[in-house]
Amino acid sequence: MARPGGHTAKPRQRGTNQSGLRQYNERLVLSLIRRFKALSKAEIARKTGLTAQTISVIMNRLEADRLVVKQAPVRGRVGQPSVPFALNPDGAFSLGLKVGRRSFDLSLVDFVGNVRSTLRETFSYPAPARLEAFVAKGVDVLTSDLAPDVRARIAGFGVATPYEMWSWSEELHAPSEAMQEWRHFDFESVIGGIWGGRVHVCNDATAACAAELIFGNPERHLDFLYLYIGAFVGGGVVLGGSLFVGPHGNAGAIGSLPVPTRTPAGTPGTEQLILRASKLTLERKLRAAGRDATAIWTASEAWSGLDPMLDDWIEEVASGLAHAVVSSISVIDFPVAVIDGAMPVGVRADIVRRTREKLGAFNRRGLSPVAIVEGTIGVSARTLGSASLPLLADFAIDSSVLFKPGQ
Repeated sequence: MARPGGHTAKPRQRGTNQSGLRQYNERLVLSLIRRFKALSKAEIARKTGLTAQTISVIMNRLEADRLVVKQAPVRGRVGQPSVPFALNPDGAFSLGLKVGRRSFDLSLVDFVGNVRSTLRETFSYPAPARLEAFVAKGVDVLTSDLAPDVRARIAGFGVATPYEMWSWSEELHAPSEAMQEWRHFDFESVIGGIWGGRVHVCNDATAACAAELIFGNPERHLDFLYLYIGAFVGGGVVLGGSLFVGPHGNAGAIGSLPVPTRTPAGTPGTEQLILRASKLTLERKLRAAGRDATAIWTASEAWSGLDPMLDDWIEEVASGLAHAVVSSISVIDFPVAVIDGAMPVGVRADIVRRTREKLGAFNRRGLSPVAIVEGTIGVSARTLGSASLPLLADFAIDSSVLFKPGQ
C-alpha cells in the first residue's frame, strides 16, 4: 500500500548543478510572491540577495511560462513606477481528493488556491470500491470540459487520507472486513490508473497543514504547530516556512499524544488525544442522549441547538489541545499553534479561546510563550491541502534540487 505519510511521485529529473540552481531560484521567487501576494523585481532582488539582472531573467522566464502576471504600476515619490508581479491563477492547476471517514471530496484548484469546481459524496463508512467509482466519475466531470491548454497545466493529483483507516472500524461503526480492504489499497496505482498522471499521497491532517501554509497563514508564520479537528484530531508541523513530514510521514501526529484523564473508578490515567478532541466524540455524546448528530457531518454551519453537550465537548477539546501544545513546545520551540477544523467558525473561535485560557493555567517555566491562533481555511482544508501537494512538489522551495543524486 502507498503509505499516506509523505509526497510520492516519480523521481525528479536533475541536470547539472547550474540547472538545479536555476530551478531553486525560480521556486524561491515563486514562494516569495506567494507569501507576499505581489512583489516588484527590485523587492525580489532585495529579499533574495540575487542581482537585478538575475531576477530580470527569472521573471521574464516565469512570465513567459504564464506562472506570474504583472499588476498595475505603483507610483512612488521619485523615479519610475514599480511594477509588482503576482501569481497567475491560471498558471497551474491540480486535482485534490480528501478521503474522509464520512465523505469523499474532489476538487480542481488553481495556482492561488481558488476551488474552480468540486464534487462531494457522503456515506456511513468509506469503501475502496466506492472511492474508485467516485474518482472515475469525478475526474471526468471536473476535467472533460476544460480547454486542452488548461488540462495540460494540471500539475498532478493529490490525495489526503487518514493513516491506517482499517484500524478504526469500531469507532466508525463499520464492518471490520470492509475496512480491512483499505489495508492493501494502493492509492498511487489505483488513482494513477484512473487519472493517468502523477499521484501524491499524504496524511489528511498534514495536508490540511499544507493548505494553511500556502493558501492561508495571513500573518506569514514560518514556524508553527498545526492542529486540525475532523472526525479525529490530527496535526502538522511547519519549520522554516516548509512543511515537515518526518522520515515516516508522522510528524505532527498529535492525535497519538497521551493526555490526562480519569478512569471510571476515579483514579488518574491517560488516553490518547484522538479520543478527547475529535468530532466522533461529540457524535457519541449526541447519540447517547438520543440526539441527531447528522448536522456535524453534513453542514459545517448547522451546529445550533447542540448545547449543553457542545459546551462540554469544547471544554474537553480545549483541555486536550492545551496539553498537546505544552508537550509540543517542550520539544520544538514553536512560537505559534494554529487550530482549525471542520466546524462552524464560532465553534472554532470558542475552542481557541478556551485553549488559551487552559494553557494559561499550566506551569510553563522554562518554555517560551506560544500564541494560540485560529486557522483560516476550515472545513475545506484537507481537500485544499490534497490539491496543494502537486503544487508543493513542482513549485515550492526544495533545496534538494541543488544537487545531483549521490552528491
